[in-house]
Amino acid sequence: MPNHINTSCTFLIHKGAAVDGFFQRFQAANILGKGDSEELFARYAQLAAVYPHHDPDMVSSHNDLFKPDNILFDGDRVWLVDWEAAFRNDRYADLAVVANQVVANEAEERIYLQEYFREPPDAYQLARFFLMQQVAHMFYAMAYLLMGSSGEPIDWRETVPEFRDFHRRFWAGEVNLQDKHAKTVYGRVHWERLWGNMRQARYNEAVRIVSDRHASP
Repeated sequence: MPNHINTSCTFLIHKGAAVDGFFQRFQAANILGKGDSEELFARYAQLAAVYPHHDPDMVSSHNDLFKPDNILFDGDRVWLVDWEAAFRNDRYADLAVVANQVVANEAEERIYLQEYFREPPDAYQLARFFLMQQVAHMFYAMAYLLMGSSGEPIDWRETVPEFRDFHRRFWAGEVNLQDKHAKTVYGRVHWERLWGNMRQARYNEAVRIVSDRHASP
């Protein structure tokens, strides 16, 4: 087993006792209603079944880029700091986590991926990237709802900021995730974005494309 701190969303797609325990804790906390909980587990099973678990094309990854403090810009280039959680990982993990915060639409997404791959992304790259974005939303939603609730009921009637607005404030230093309530809000904004994305036709198409690429002959 690798000796690293796994703060990456790919934690969810590597089956084992740790992931099973995480889901059991989340389910036992009764954070979601029965219908939402059942749909979450069904969607997770679908993602885990189609997403490639053993891709040999791993890359050096930061794995903790949801924190704005770890991404610095000096006016000329971007610097990534605090590599404590780094290990070789799926290349789409860091890409998806950063994009979820700073990429606003599909046009920007294509530019973002083209800058990374040095050529326009193909249908498979777009699909796999989109699915990893949903893995990231699921990971942060579950983790922060669990931490924020601390065994207490969540008031789902409370209005929370729109996803982009929340991250604008997060990057401006106006949100402190050490705060228990902020953890809950952070989990909820990811939850709502996940639910909206999984109801898009694009989600089903991405599942099909990635599943077809990795289907057994």
